[in-house]
Amino acid sequence: MLLVKNVNIKDSELAGIKVVLVGDFHIKPNQQKRLEKVVSLINAQNADLVLSVGDYVSGHKPNMTMPIFNIAKELKNVKSKYGFYSVLGNHDCWFDGDNIAKNLKENGIKILTNSNEKVNINGKIIYLAGVEDLTTSTPNINRALKATQRPTILLTHSPDIFPKVPKDVNIILAGHVHGGQVRLPLLGALIVPSNYGDKYSQGLIVEKGKKMFVTKGIGTSILPIRFNCVPEIAVIQFE
Repeated sequence: MLLVKNVNIKDSELAGIKVVLVGDFHIKPNQQKRLEKVVSLINAQNADLVLSVGDYVSGHKPNMTMPIFNIAKELKNVKSKYGFYSVLGNHDCWFDGDNIAKNLKENGIKILTNSNEKVNINGKIIYLAGVEDLTTSTPNINRALKATQRPTILLTHSPDIFPKVPKDVNIILAGHVHGGQVRLPLLGALIVPSNYGDKYSQGLIVEKGKKMFVTKGIGTSILPIRFNCVPEIAVIQFE
């Protein structure tokens, strides 16, 4: 299963912009057709921007993942009006972050590493910023946001940086926790790789005047199963 989740988020400064958010692909060696389906579903949304919060590979050994060369080659077919931007995830960095970034860049995906870019979307200037992964690197929020102005979208693999992000960021987009991956009725997620437990595990979170959307992601990690937590491609329409 792979759900296209439509989300409307109120933000007058980003109003009219449509974003596809993806992450936690974890593409295994035998999942070429699944990857093609992901690309097809992304393209069907006709988005202004495609944004990814990383984790393209699966596991830590070559036999556990589709080679990044093949993943990036297929993702080259992703279409968006104003670009495909990404940060790397912890699995990417554990596997070979430099090589993964190289392959993605060679196939038209722009990598934000404690950095930002200014994008003109039909005459509206927005800033896209991205930080390094919290688990494997050092996310430098100040450096990522240097010289940015509102409206700004910040990409992070882990949602745990949310409390440290300043209020002048319009929205933070994150992944990593897979929505808990296995969610039991009444009990919720049994294991969430976050210092905040289930608090930042999925969906739109509004806290102290700040907004963050956390995608459940596409693939699986550790256990090759999901329960009551359907994988998703999130389509965010700002209004």
